[in-house]
Amino acid sequence: MATTAPLTPEEARDRLNIRRVIERYSQCADRCLPEEQASLFIAEPVFHIYMQGQGTEPTQAVTKREDLIPIFEYTKGCKHTSHVLGQSTIDIEADGKTATGETYCLAHYLSEKDGQRQMWQASLRYHDILKKQDDGFWQFAERKLIVDWTETRPSNP
Repeated sequence: MATTAPLTPEEARDRLNIRRVIERYSQCADRCLPEEQASLFIAEPVFHIYMQGQGTEPTQAVTKREDLIPIFEYTKGCKHTSHVLGQSTIDIEADGKTATGETYCLAHYLSEKDGQRQMWQASLRYHDILKKQDDGFWQFAERKLIVDWTETRPSNP
């Protein structure tokens, strides 16, 4: 059986704050708040999207925070989106300033095509590196969005 060491109060607080950043990212996507979503990243992040899965070349790559906004505006074209977060693993480095993690997500995008409602679902994994800022807030320094599978189908209300 796998065991884990007890968390210090500071590590527990950091893990909670990191999870809040992860959750806010998805909430901003669902509420179509691209500027706020981009503010969760450092000024020069690494953001890669792998639409063909892990081990492939990224289909999109961004290294400036402001260049994230057009990517995040994608949800404006949807009638509704829902990002349902699953488990996260978060590991904080010994320096307490860097964390790595992986988060699972089921994303649902409802749109309309030729008068028919359409649901695009995707199983996503995010591989993250976050940095703790001088003010104590955590931001994404690197985020890799990996699409494991997708399904598109008609949708009824």
